[in-house]
Amino acid sequence: MDQRIIDVLLCILNIDLVQIVYSNSSNKDVCQKVKVRPILIKDALNFQASEYRGQKVFHENFTEDTILSYLTEGVQRDVTFRQIVAETKTETITMLISKKGTVTIKRKKNAVPKKEAVLTHNRTKQYILPEGTAVPFLVDLGVMTKEGKIVQSKYDKYRQINRFLEFIEDVLPSLPKEEPVTILDFGCGKSYLTFAMYYYLKILKGYEVKIVGLDLKKDVIETCNRLAKKYGYDEMQFLEGDIASYSGVSKIDMVVTLHACDTATDYALYKAINWGAKVILSVPCCQHEVNKQMKNTPLELLFQYGLIKERSAALFTDAIRANLLEEWGYKTQILEFIDMTHTPKNILIRAVKEADKPKKQHKKITKKGQSELSLTQILDYFNIHPTLYRLLEERKESTDK
Repeated sequence: MDQRIIDVLLCILNIDLVQIVYSNSSNKDVCQKVKVRPILIKDALNFQASEYRGQKVFHENFTEDTILSYLTEGVQRDVTFRQIVAETKTETITMLISKKGTVTIKRKKNAVPKKEAVLTHNRTKQYILPEGTAVPFLVDLGVMTKEGKIVQSKYDKYRQINRFLEFIEDVLPSLPKEEPVTILDFGCGKSYLTFAMYYYLKILKGYEVKIVGLDLKKDVIETCNRLAKKYGYDEMQFLEGDIASYSGVSKIDMVVTLHACDTATDYALYKAINWGAKVILSVPCCQHEVNKQMKNTPLELLFQYGLIKERSAALFTDAIRANLLEEWGYKTQILEFIDMTHTPKNILIRAVKEADKPKKQHKKITKKGQSELSLTQILDYFNIHPTLYRLLEERKESTDK
C-alpha cells in the first residue's frame, strides 16, 4: 500500500476516529465494502471491522496494535478497493487509488464537528416493535410484561418477530395501498408472527388488511380466534385445515408459510403461484423428500455421511424452489432468518411478483468454460423430482392442452 495512505491511517487511528470505509471494490461478488469504527472493550480502545460479503456482514475486532496491518494488507486479501473515505470528528479524508496505482488524497474540514463515535461494542438495535411500549398480543403470548419489558427467556422470539417485520417492511411497495391486503398464513401455529403482521400493517402502517391463519391443531386455532376477538382484530380469522386442500379464497396478495414441514412448503408455494400472490415469505422446514430421492454415483463418496447428505438435500431443496419461483415470474431471494430454536433451519425464501413478467423457461446455469445445465438436467443428475417441480409441470401440461 502507498506510504501516504499508511501515514494518514497512522494519524487517525485513535479515539477521535468516526469511521473508515473501503469501497469501489474490484469484485463486488466477493466483497462490496469494509467499514471500520473504534469500539471500547473493557475500557480499552479497539476497532471493529465489518466486511460486507453478499447479503451477509462479517465482524472482526482488532487491537490498536493489529488494526493497521489489517487496513494495509488484510482488508485487500480477496479484492482491491479503489476508494477509502476516513471520517474523524474534525475532517473527512478521501483517498482514491487508480488502476495504475496513482494515489490522490483530498482533505476537507467539517463545517460542524461530527459527533463522537458510539464506542459500545454492540450498538442499540432499533426494533420495529420497540421495548418499553406494551403490545397487547405480545403481553398475552408471554413475550412482554404489562410494562413493555421483554421477558428475558423470550428475547429470541422478540428478535425473531422484529426480524420478520423487517422482511415485510421491505416488500410494502409491492402491496396494494388503496384496497385491502389479503394475507394467508399457512401453518400459523401460535401465531406470534400472524398477530405481528396485523398489528404492524393495520395499527402502525394504516393498511386495510384481511388475514387468514390456517393450522391443523384445533386447540391452537381456538386460542388464536379468542385472542383476535379480544384485541378487536376484526379482519383476522383462524381456520383448521390442510395446506394442500385449502380453497377458501380466490385472490391473495401475500402468502406466508413458516416452518411448514417437508412438502407442505411445496404445496403452499404452488398455491401462492396459482393465486398470483404478489409476495411470498416462506421459512421451510424438515426437507426430507429430496434427501430420500437423491442418489448420484459420482457424489456417493460425499453423501455416504448422513449428516452431509441431509444438509445438502435441504439446501438443494430450497435452491430448487427459488429457481422455480424465478421461472414463474418472481424476483426471489434466499435470506437468513432468526430461528428461535437455533437450528440450521433458518432460511427464508422471499419472492416478489414482477409486474407483467412472463413465465421463464427452465433456467440454464452458466459458467465460463463449462457447458450449460438446465434445472431439469440438474434434477435428473441427482435423480430427484421435488413436489413443487412436479406440480408446476402438471399445471403446464394441463394449460398446454
